[in-house]
Amino acid sequence: MNNTNEIPIFFAIDDAYAPYIAVALNSAVKNSSKSRRYRAIVLYNELSRENQQRLAALSAEHFSIEFVNMESRLDFITDRRSNRLRFDCFTLSIYFRLFIPTMFPQYAKGIYIDSDVVLVDDIAELYDTDIGENYIGACADYSIFGSAPLVEYVENVVGVPMKEYINSGVLLMNMEKLRRIGFAEHFSELLVKYHFDTVAPDQDYINAICNGNIHYLSPVWDAMPCGEDMSGAKLIHYNLYSKPWLADGVQCGEYFWQYAADCGYYREIMESRERTRPVSNEESL
Repeated sequence: MNNTNEIPIFFAIDDAYAPYIAVALNSAVKNSSKSRRYRAIVLYNELSRENQQRLAALSAEHFSIEFVNMESRLDFITDRRSNRLRFDCFTLSIYFRLFIPTMFPQYAKGIYIDSDVVLVDDIAELYDTDIGENYIGACADYSIFGSAPLVEYVENVVGVPMKEYINSGVLLMNMEKLRRIGFAEHFSELLVKYHFDTVAPDQDYINAICNGNIHYLSPVWDAMPCGEDMSGAKLIHYNLYSKPWLADGVQCGEYFWQYAADCGYYREIMESRERTRPVSNEESL
């Protein structure tokens, strides 16, 4: 049975990212409507009991936060080089979003969000967006537009036109439709059988499978600080190297610090910042 009155919002993290999802959750709760019901579901591989308790403390009467252990659910995905991101580090949690529709059959739709984000508006507005019979709603990934090698990769390897390639950091999922088409099973078959070399493992598979069945959302729902106009942004996604806790001068970085101040992890975020010499955003690119 579908929980039509509840807005499910999914995240995927591990212990290292607890301070940053705290900022995201804090911003989501503070910009939510008390007339709606929200359920944040944090999928994790390794997340200490302490971090779970600290993150749960950000919940409100109308906004619950809970945790689902994924440790043994994706055993077939191993630490192989073609699973690695451009940072050359393997993060199993990047695949969790692909299995959300199968794992949560009670929902007809849901939202997945990366943890390096800040909400500056009510996420219910995104949830209420009608995407019809499309598989997902997502924003075009304009962060690739200025990189000729990435554009060539997207069009010739992933097989998706540059302007149709989406960023998987914010997904409005037609979960009912994704279950009907066997999305998770199709992905699993491709991964195990072919194990393509990819730049952004989850994102490339989502683009390849969903292209042609994507509702393109307004860029205000996945506004990435890469020199573009950020006016009117409703969700700021500090994608790739544009992270305020790593670099100075990041566009809209003030929003991150606004919600970091009382997220419960400010001390840890500042200690991490001090360990890593802050550089200008231009220097970090």
